[in-house]
Amino acid sequence: MLILIAGLVIFLGSHSIRLFADGWRSRQIERIGAGPWKGLHSLVSILGFGLIVWGFSMAKTTPVLLWVMPHWTRHLTMTLMLLSFILLAATYVPANWIKAKVGHPMLAAVKVWALAHLLVNGMLVHVILFGAFLIWAIVGFAINRRRDRQAGVTYPNAGVARNLLTVVVGVVAFVLFAHFGHLWLIGVSPL
Repeated sequence: MLILIAGLVIFLGSHSIRLFADGWRSRQIERIGAGPWKGLHSLVSILGFGLIVWGFSMAKTTPVLLWVMPHWTRHLTMTLMLLSFILLAATYVPANWIKAKVGHPMLAAVKVWALAHLLVNGMLVHVILFGAFLIWAIVGFAINRRRDRQAGVTYPNAGVARNLLTVVVGVVAFVLFAHFGHLWLIGVSPL
């Protein structure tokens, strides 16, 4: 479990620098350059992610059950995951209504993803993994939205075509991942 926790601290910590130490981050980028900073950040992130995967697989060998959710929560989880994929698509489709309203759809997608997985996974290892991501995403979303409001940041909405593209990309990605990707990557079919 300690390897999983170390991985979460490293991965989420590296993704929290801009949230809690933006001035320090800017000074480091100025000192060493944007390219080396991105490279260093990527290496730290990969290390953290690797430790998460390794620690999670080790921790699953000694399961500690905290709760069992009713079967119907699987349907709620699938609905939330569809929403998460649409939010994720909104991150990458430029000038869509969801990004204009939400501001930070990637963080919103992580919140929904983590909550959805907590609904159907009552093992301690799952609670640590998804709970850590949920807390990080809630805090990050709140900080970024507050910064946007203070700076008067708004996001453009280019109209119906972009909004439709966002939803279609999200739904297609969800269907493909639910039917093929989750089993292939995680080893468990959500269906």
